[in-house]
Amino acid sequence: MMAAELYRRIPALPKIDLHRHLEGSVRLTTLIDIALEYGIEMPEYDVETLRPFVQVMPDGLRTPQHFLSKFMTLRQFFRSPEVIQRVTAEAVADAAADRVVYLELRFTPAALSNIIRCDYRDVIEWVSQAAAAAAREHGIQVGLIVSMNRHESVEIGARVLEAARPFLGHGVVALDLAGNEQAFPAAPFADIFAQARADGFGITIHAGEWAGPESIHTAVYELGAERIGHGVRLIEDRALLSELVDRGIVLEVCPSSNLDSGVVSEWSYHPLPALCRQQVRTTINTDDPLVSNITLSQEIGRAVQHLGLTLDEVKRQMLHAAEAAFLPPPERSALAAWFDAKWERVLNGDESEIAVGTAYDPDR
Repeated sequence: MMAAELYRRIPALPKIDLHRHLEGSVRLTTLIDIALEYGIEMPEYDVETLRPFVQVMPDGLRTPQHFLSKFMTLRQFFRSPEVIQRVTAEAVADAAADRVVYLELRFTPAALSNIIRCDYRDVIEWVSQAAAAAAREHGIQVGLIVSMNRHESVEIGARVLEAARPFLGHGVVALDLAGNEQAFPAAPFADIFAQARADGFGITIHAGEWAGPESIHTAVYELGAERIGHGVRLIEDRALLSELVDRGIVLEVCPSSNLDSGVVSEWSYHPLPALCRQQVRTTINTDDPLVSNITLSQEIGRAVQHLGLTLDEVKRQMLHAAEAAFLPPPERSALAAWFDAKWERVLNGDESEIAVGTAYDPDR
């Protein structure tokens, strides 16, 4: 397939994103609207003025600290329930516009309630309601992952789990641990995640991004992770890699984010191709579309252009995602079968699919 035709097809292909943060998915124009409405002081109320404060720029620093600093700014914009619901609805709409048919959107109640000082349960309810309504409107299936930060207290984590329990099966599908893994280990949260597993939550843990393979080992063997957020440093430990292949643990890889946060210094060093060759069940995801200025279509294009993945290999990533979605097994199988057939029709040049696509309906 010629390059131009290939890049025309990618936006039309159905996609699955398992690792996308709500707080990193806000539209720049929405941030300007919020600033004006709530009197947030800015040098200029202009998208290009705001961009460097919330986005990793092409010539900017690429370190964990610089990457995380974008969220310190973004947290200042969550000023009301209406803002949280608007941002949620727009994140779902933007994913659907990029032909994402199944999205797992994660969010951190402690971050979203930082300014308005509301109960975590209220935040989860607002996000759940807005996501469900937007999913119906745009023909996309959305599962919500409730996240806590390892650099915050275990007590906060326990409150997050308690707040999330009523929503399990009603929008919420899983629990996540994120935050600074270099300075804050995951082990203190083991009891919380044992309770979550017993409750029926799916478990995904950020690990093996800024810290090494030992972080992944803790996530899997002490916290019971079924999936690993990022996990690219698994390549450094052959024995652990082999164990995770045998266990079928899935990595939620976010290549552009890995460059933007300094996990890898350039595309040629990214371990995704090597992980694929060693049969690790990897997936391709966006992480933070705003912060990295990325869509999933663009992420796939970069994986093809810079990492040398073929579209067959990209398709395998998406099928891994379907098979690892936090859904009941019959729904996973149905999603994977639908996705396989739809992908081939688009790739083989079905112009009706390329022009308008077809939303995935889990009830059909």
